[in-house]
Amino acid sequence: MIFLFTDFGAEGPYLGQVEGALRQSGSREVIHLVSNAPRYDAQASAFLLAALVPFTAPASVILGVVDPGVGGDRQPVAMRAGGRWFVGPDNGLFNTVAARSAEVAWFRLDWRPDLLSPTFHGRDLFAPIAARIDRHDFTWDRSDYGGPDLASWPADLDRVIYFDTYGNAMTGRRHVPQLSGRTLVVGVHRLAEATTFCAVPPGTAFWYRNSIGLVEVAVNRGSARDVLQLEVGLKIEFA
Repeated sequence: MIFLFTDFGAEGPYLGQVEGALRQSGSREVIHLVSNAPRYDAQASAFLLAALVPFTAPASVILGVVDPGVGGDRQPVAMRAGGRWFVGPDNGLFNTVAARSAEVAWFRLDWRPDLLSPTFHGRDLFAPIAARIDRHDFTWDRSDYGGPDLASWPADLDRVIYFDTYGNAMTGRRHVPQLSGRTLVVGVHRLAEATTFCAVPPGTAFWYRNSIGLVEVAVNRGSARDVLQLEVGLKIEFA
């Protein structure tokens, strides 16, 4: 199956066009993993994607499009890591997955369709390749590629990377036992840890280990984004 990870948003024509291109190319199972990834922010999106990958089916294909440099000099790539394939731009979006995987193979996409919009590679280039991989068709033109230099890529990202529909703020920091009981500082706020929402009174802000293993900031029955005036990119630290 193919999982879509994009910053297109659920509204508008883009998500539907990509799904249509996948189905036209023969893919039957298409799952919208995320359609509102951090807009224009490949680094933040990389940490969200990496946290979600373990919850995708083994041997699946992830079509990732957070591509503010579309049509520029970034390379279109396919990457195989952890038994899964990733198709999209080489702009950092797949770096965290690659850094956390034992075996990684990168390929530069040399194949081009007859009609290629310079601003919509997700539909015209990445979707057909993802569909062919999904069908185990590897006859498309490609070149071996060493991949990006990950030496300076952070292991975790100590900032807010994503807000869910409730206004909870996910961070790029993985939870580890050593963080338990510590105070999280975000903006002017100092927050205690709780294990779940009902452990604190309504309206109370706290941090916790979320369901995909990331440190997350929340307000019980409220929006952490609004109540604490948070935004994507805001730094966090532990006191």
